[in-house]
Amino acid sequence: MSAKVKKLETLLTPVIEGLGFVCWGIEYLPQGNHSVVRVYIDHADGITVDDCEQVSRQVSGVLDVEDPIGNRYTLEVSSPGMDRPLFHRDQYREFIGSLLSIKLSEPFEGRRKYKGILRAVEGDDICLVVDEYELQLPFETIESARVVPVFE
Repeated sequence: MSAKVKKLETLLTPVIEGLGFVCWGIEYLPQGNHSVVRVYIDHADGITVDDCEQVSRQVSGVLDVEDPIGNRYTLEVSSPGMDRPLFHRDQYREFIGSLLSIKLSEPFEGRRKYKGILRAVEGDDICLVVDEYELQLPFETIESARVVPVFE
C-alpha cells in the first residue's frame, strides 16, 4: 500500500465509519496532472446510490479542506461489488474457499497473474490452489486481488 493510500485511509476511514459504513478500501490512481481517488464502502444491508452520494459529499469536503492529493482529482465512491477487490489481510479471511484473481508485483514461478481458490491465510502468506497445485504467496507481493464471482 502506498504512502498516499495510507494517508487517505487514515483521513477518510473515520468519516466513512461515522456515517455508519465500512471503508472497504481506497485506490489512488495518479494520471498525470489529474488523479482518481476511488473509495469503496460497504454495509451489512448493502449499498445504494444514495449511500454513495452521502459518503461522496462528506469525503469531498474533507479532501477539499485537508488537500492530501495536491492536484486535480476525480472522486469515485462505490460498493465493492460482487467482484470486490481485497485490500487488507482480514478481508482475505472472509473469502476462504472463493475464487480469486491475483496480480503480483513481481513474478512467482514465472508468472505475475494467478486465478485460484483461496485455501488459507497463514501468517504473512495466502495459500492459493491453482490447477490443483498449492501456492504460498506472500502478502507483500500481492499488487491487487479480486473475488471472481462464480455463477452456477
